[in-house]
Amino acid sequence: VERLAAAGAERVSIALDAATPEIFDRVKGDEVGGPYTWRGHLQALGDARAILGGRVSTHLIVGLGESEQEMVQAIQFLHDRGITVGLFAFTPIAGTPLADRPQPDLASYRRVQLAQHLIVNDVSRVERMRFKGGRIVDFGVVGDVLRKTIDSGEPFRTSGCPDCNRPFYNESPRGPIYNYPRKPTPKEIAAIRGQLFSEH
Repeated sequence: VERLAAAGAERVSIALDAATPEIFDRVKGDEVGGPYTWRGHLQALGDARAILGGRVSTHLIVGLGESEQEMVQAIQFLHDRGITVGLFAFTPIAGTPLADRPQPDLASYRRVQLAQHLIVNDVSRVERMRFKGGRIVDFGVVGDVLRKTIDSGEPFRTSGCPDCNRPFYNESPRGPIYNYPRKPTPKEIAAIRGQLFSEH
């Protein structure tokens, strides 16, 4: 990281991917013979932050077996340490060990997106949110703030490194769209609102 910074790198990203140590071990650590450790990744992110300040990013992938609460706790933990989080929806790829795993439930992903937006903009915190069975049931803000935030469409756009929109990075152009590379239309926002408060 020091060499990258000296060479003029604008940003460094170290992908954590998993929201919990247990899931990390299952997808890229000891359980799959990977060379990585949860502790090592957190140390690397902290070291990079010390060198580059606020120019450090990581990725979190929704749909690896975590609850909404665990994902939001991870987002808060990283935000509090000045790490920018790029949110992805798990995408199965043929020929990989997780090829048979489904993509995350769209309603659940929308709730995590909204929670992330509120956290990174310091509008709410995980401690103010309420969860039931691991699912977000209260975002810790008053109704008018929540409505305006949803109506802006901003929480549902691609998140992560500044100016990155990676269209169709984790979805098919046929849909469903997990991360919009542009502002969602009023019709799309109406559909998102229905997804957010879906019971399934």
